[in-house]
Amino acid sequence: MIRPPQRVALVTGAGRRIGAAMARALGARGYAVAVHYNSSASEAEAVANDIVSSGATARTFSADLLDAQAASTLVDTVADAFGRLDLLVNSAASMMRTPLGEVSVDEWDDIFALNLRAPFFAAQAAARRMPEGGVIVNMADLAAFESWPAYVPHGIAKAGVVALTRSLARTLAPRIRVNAIAPGVVLLPEGWDEGSSARLAATTPLRRHGSPDDVVKALFYLLDADFVTGDVLMVDGGRRIRS
Repeated sequence: MIRPPQRVALVTGAGRRIGAAMARALGARGYAVAVHYNSSASEAEAVANDIVSSGATARTFSADLLDAQAASTLVDTVADAFGRLDLLVNSAASMMRTPLGEVSVDEWDDIFALNLRAPFFAAQAAARRMPEGGVIVNMADLAAFESWPAYVPHGIAKAGVVALTRSLARTLAPRIRVNAIAPGVVLLPEGWDEGSSARLAATTPLRRHGSPDDVVKALFYLLDADFVTGDVLMVDGGRRIRS
């Protein structure tokens, strides 16, 4: 067993994109970081190595969160390995293009399993492993507040994350604070072209895209804001208010 450090964070989906940025930033802030991944083993190892190189502690943990038991098992494995758990960041997610008429039952189930079921059961397990209190941060999405015809199940699942956040915050208060971050365009979906990127920037009130660092700043605010729970912090450049 690793000697218990001052604070331990588990970031799901930490091998790539926003999850990786948050994991690295938490390591730089002094957390021991559990870097979760499913298929991105080499990327997750690179994230953990970066954290260790900065002088912090990190380990990688593999789990397929489509498995119904995996989220709870992952949390327990991390808490046992590090001796404690102080922060859970539910970042693992998918963003599958699924026009309404093309959605299959299997696609629906996979989207909800990863984007909504896994955060719920990870939080349930984390609450058991945070007897002295802690923080849970869920990754929602601008799609929770808008209607995107090509991503209908995704938007419904992310709206569920918002409802989950509020319910958990009420149920776990005052011991554990639970909040969410709803990013807009901070990283383009893979495969998008320059024209789509330019149109998104032009229709955003701040006239630009964000970056993973904007999400990291939101995460740090929620970690430090001791009187904030049950809230959703929008990081979208104003897209939600553009009309």
